[in-house]
Amino acid sequence: MVRMKSVLAGLALSASMIAGIASAQTATEIPRIVTKNGRHALIVDGAPFLMLGAQVNNSSNYASALPQVWPMLDRIHANTVEIPIAWQQVEPVEGKFDLSFLQALLDQARAHDKRVVLLWFGTWKNTAGNYTPDWVKTDNRRFPRMKKKDGTDHYVHSPMFRSTLEADKRAFVEVLKYLKAHDPQNTVILVQPENEVGSYVSPRDYGPQANAVFAKPVPAELAKALKKPVGSWAQLFGVQADRAFNTWHTARYVNEIAAAGKAIKPLPMYVNASLAGPSNVPDPTGVASGGPQQDVLDIWKAAAPAIDFQAPDIYDRDAGHVALYLDGYARPDNALMVPEIGNAPEFARFFYAALGRGAIGYAPFGMDETGYFNYPLGAKSLDDATVDAIARKYGALSGMARDWAKIAYEHPTWGAAKPEDGAAQTTTMGDWSIRASFGEWQFGEKDWTWIKSVPPAWANDPVGGVAVAQLSATEFLVTGDHVRVRFDAAKTGPANGIMLRVEEGTMVDGRWVMSRVWNGDQTDYGINLLTPVILKVTMGSYK
Repeated sequence: MVRMKSVLAGLALSASMIAGIASAQTATEIPRIVTKNGRHALIVDGAPFLMLGAQVNNSSNYASALPQVWPMLDRIHANTVEIPIAWQQVEPVEGKFDLSFLQALLDQARAHDKRVVLLWFGTWKNTAGNYTPDWVKTDNRRFPRMKKKDGTDHYVHSPMFRSTLEADKRAFVEVLKYLKAHDPQNTVILVQPENEVGSYVSPRDYGPQANAVFAKPVPAELAKALKKPVGSWAQLFGVQADRAFNTWHTARYVNEIAAAGKAIKPLPMYVNASLAGPSNVPDPTGVASGGPQQDVLDIWKAAAPAIDFQAPDIYDRDAGHVALYLDGYARPDNALMVPEIGNAPEFARFFYAALGRGAIGYAPFGMDETGYFNYPLGAKSLDDATVDAIARKYGALSGMARDWAKIAYEHPTWGAAKPEDGAAQTTTMGDWSIRASFGEWQFGEKDWTWIKSVPPAWANDPVGGVAVAQLSATEFLVTGDHVRVRFDAAKTGPANGIMLRVEEGTMVDGRWVMSRVWNGDQTDYGINLLTPVILKVTMGSYK
């Protein structure tokens, strides 16, 4: 009997050791954001990762909907799904937690070889509290809504009350505990605590508790971060005082939730913005006051150090506006990601503009087959033209997404989308000028008179763009579509600068692999990209 017990104990120990070894084999390095020389990378499994993402519809956060998600992601060559998990489904009864959907999501994402960005719909979702549990919605004394100036209730839960914060935080921590215990592979690579925070119409809580805090000076740490003297909110922010106040307290609220989650599992976390105007300081009553819009990022940076970056949700179809949004978030202290953008075909060109600004990820919204479409913000339907608009772009990069991410982290990049007026876009990279023009055939020049040529059918359509990465002083990677790209010597470049070679191919484990050389008609009139491919352009000069 003693011998049998010894054998059984040994078997149990061996099983335990095997389980431990298996667990260690599947555990991977926790994702993180890194920054160098003003450029950023999302590190996944120890290497830079470019998120070719897709966000599902809001109500696709149930196991029953997941079969309608994966086919669309495969079709567009996405490597990552952005998907909600809601407080109301995690804690339907106070203190009792249900993480069954999260397990189903992890299992299926792994089976389909997809990474996950988890969107926490808690106190805020599109500024509202619709994803809070019923026991939160119905208890306005314990979980107060903001008060408007006339003393009536606003629709948004106030960020001024710890009761709401503590309840939200507790549920969020349960999600991170589950990830720590059940996701050693780090299938989940990013977490978004809350969604499009802030409030419309009423720029802050005007209840007695909020008013008492508003009457106090601006917190010294905020004044210091903004390099302003300590004073009242009105003195420091003028007509934007109410909005600045709400921004600070909303950001502090979200920061505490994020920090509590990171204390369990330190995944990188970001917040997304329902945007203000692209270049103007908005009317405080006409914007999601409290959100991380581009003009209040400095407040968010000071208030929410646990948040790794702020990101824009883009539903503006104007290329000039989108460029301003991207520039506003592509900062040395802020990694650029586009976590949500319209899925209509005209939005797809902005993928190149984002890549060219070093974006670590990109995700059109509403990319599943559940039958919901958020037109007019996005597409009327996911027909072939709509899906192909992003699928072809992702497809060109899907095999070398990590290589592009590493290159963009270490080298200069540039990108442009066709503007509304179709004007050419130009830049200078080192000794070379680069010009992207639109609405041209692949053959010939616009000013030729000896042969009749009508514009292509897509000449006036909102399609076309290019992204360029500079590999060395004379070498460039190029991708794009519906664009003509010319490389020439810059004013400070070589006197006899020429294009030596254009190769089509791809990167494989950091090494360029050529499939063919472009020449003749393919390069005599500039490099003409109708459908997305990857090209390596080598420049030089002659004596």
